[in-house]
Amino acid sequence: MASRSTQILEAAARVIARRGVRGLRVEELAEEAGVSTGLIYYHFKDRTGILRHTLEFINDRAERYTTAQGSDEEPMSSREELDQVLLLELQDTPEVRENSTAWGELRASAVFDPVLREDLARATLVWVQEVAALLGQVYPMAPAARLASAAERLTALLEGLSMRWLSGGLAIDHARALMREAVEVELIGLRQP
Repeated sequence: MASRSTQILEAAARVIARRGVRGLRVEELAEEAGVSTGLIYYHFKDRTGILRHTLEFINDRAERYTTAQGSDEEPMSSREELDQVLLLELQDTPEVRENSTAWGELRASAVFDPVLREDLARATLVWVQEVAALLGQVYPMAPAARLASAAERLTALLEGLSMRWLSGGLAIDHARALMREAVEVELIGLRQP
């Protein structure tokens, strides 16, 4: 059974995905999580604490589903790992839909919330650095600045493709194909001197 704080964070991700950050009410969150409002405040202090911890929870959950590999599977090549980390953000499962929707809602709300904006900027920077490191494993001799730029473009594109897919503007297969093409273009660019 999940801990109470995890139970609350799972509920917060669901509520944010469904109603947005502005629609997050502690009373509704308590009902969704099956806990008291006092317990929510005990674990997270205030609404900002709930949002910060939910952002961390969403990031951790995304890392789990994009990097999971069975123990009986052969190790992936660096390129396969790069593809997996990016393409598994575009899978039609309830967990990914909820995670991506909540991330988009948090990003949209950050426009008006400086604290949330800083937290999202840090989380995005970590994501970009992780993708840059994977690109660097594929092309170890590529300059760090080029790896960072390629990672920035790929992560920004992935966010945009995800939002278009989630909002019905793009079929998931087409979004995945566009992401694969973008990875190939970035890798071609990193090969050039």
